[in-house]
Amino acid sequence: MDTDPSHPDLAGKPLEIKKSATPSDLHIQSRNRHFASASIENRDWIRDDPYGTAFFNALSVTFPKGETFFIEVLKKYRKDVPEKLAGEVAAFIRQEMVHSREHAFFNRHVTDVGYDITRLEKNLSDVIDGFRSLPAIHHLVATMCLEHLTAIMAAEFISNPAYFENADENQKNMWLWHASEEIEHKGVAYDTWLHVTRDWSRSKRWAMKSLFMARISLGFAKNRAKGIFDLLRQDGLKGHRAWFGLARYALASPGPFRRTLVPWFKFFLPGFHPWNIDDRELVQLAESDYEAAIMDQPRDEESVTEIGDRRKPGRLPRVA
Repeated sequence: MDTDPSHPDLAGKPLEIKKSATPSDLHIQSRNRHFASASIENRDWIRDDPYGTAFFNALSVTFPKGETFFIEVLKKYRKDVPEKLAGEVAAFIRQEMVHSREHAFFNRHVTDVGYDITRLEKNLSDVIDGFRSLPAIHHLVATMCLEHLTAIMAAEFISNPAYFENADENQKNMWLWHASEEIEHKGVAYDTWLHVTRDWSRSKRWAMKSLFMARISLGFAKNRAKGIFDLLRQDGLKGHRAWFGLARYALASPGPFRRTLVPWFKFFLPGFHPWNIDDRELVQLAESDYEAAIMDQPRDEESVTEIGDRRKPGRLPRVA
């Protein structure tokens, strides 16, 4: 008989997660990088590429509230999973707190150069509110699906230099740092899902995760495109020109949607786990690119200060 996974007080705590491919020597660490002073000097911070700039700006809008939601979800299960996974959940939370903080600053810099992101933020809030109205198990499966989408995009951004070839150095470093940590913790939500649904049949687990991934992927693509077109209109790009330009960027060159299609499809295959592909070398690759240009030295990784309490060089607008 299936247990009720919507209740976080689960009976029994096995020593390891069955069917997990997470490397036993994986170390998830919050580097607590500070990029608040990395203001955007050019409206098109990816030079001569308004489509790439709009793509990453629209993606960044999702992170402060989206990653806060992921933190809320996994916190519910932290005390009820095996010890090793509990430590990984704690590290996941520390990383996501810093990501949320730094993207809040990035988004403020985006508005400082004249973009209005209020409609994008409103759309995101509506989506998250919709998730919150669902049962707790749906929160977890949605988090697991979105973490997979984020991880495969992160791997693509690091492995393909074309994305940031003409980007401002500070913004490139921030995105590479974030992408590297998304790879590092890519299995945490999935392992939590495996533990919570450990008494489910394989068919029931597959059906729910596949249905959610299909729906979430369609919604993610639709909402990001909507946000990108909003930002492009603010640059005077609209109609067929905007559609053609975005299609070329997303599907041809550099082609983030096309190039992530195969790893996205693997999610639906039997025996899938995010760590079936060990791509930790991408973490080292990203670090080698951004390490020399870090804006501030990291603080103790266990201490992540809130946005309002952060030391900020110079005067920065308050972030709500």
